[in-house]
Amino acid sequence: MTRPILRWPDPRLRRAAAPVGEVTDAHRTLWDEMIEVMRAMPGVGLAAPQIGEMIRLAVVDAGRGAIRLADPEIVASSAELRPHEEASPCLPGVSALVARPRAVTVRYLDETGARTERDFVMLEATSIQHQIDHLEGRMFFDRLSRTRRDMLLRKARKCA
Repeated sequence: MTRPILRWPDPRLRRAAAPVGEVTDAHRTLWDEMIEVMRAMPGVGLAAPQIGEMIRLAVVDAGRGAIRLADPEIVASSAELRPHEEASPCLPGVSALVARPRAVTVRYLDETGARTERDFVMLEATSIQHQIDHLEGRMFFDRLSRTRRDMLLRKARKCA
């Protein structure tokens, strides 16, 4: 049984998550649960706030194995943008084309608790940026124009 995913407009989806600071066994267990939820969706990423855990943990798996991130922060990003159709299990039934940097350098704590800095490109970069948005209390539709966002939210209400 996987944890339920919060649905928009749950107010927790608009709150910034608390820093982890240090990786513990409890965080590792939560990562494992998050990977199970992500694969059951199915999806390529999940942030802890999406399942009601208000801490800065995320997982991403764009086909090369799950990456576990604690306290991730983008330290550099490419000027070149990559449009990608994004969605969220928090707002089922809708998606939108979002342009994000094609490549990012992310600093985070890995599953061992080590401070890591790594470059990500294409789908991994997009998913990590999407998850960091969730950790900051933002949704993918916040990156749309007001008109496009309003249309998407109206459509989401009809799908609910």
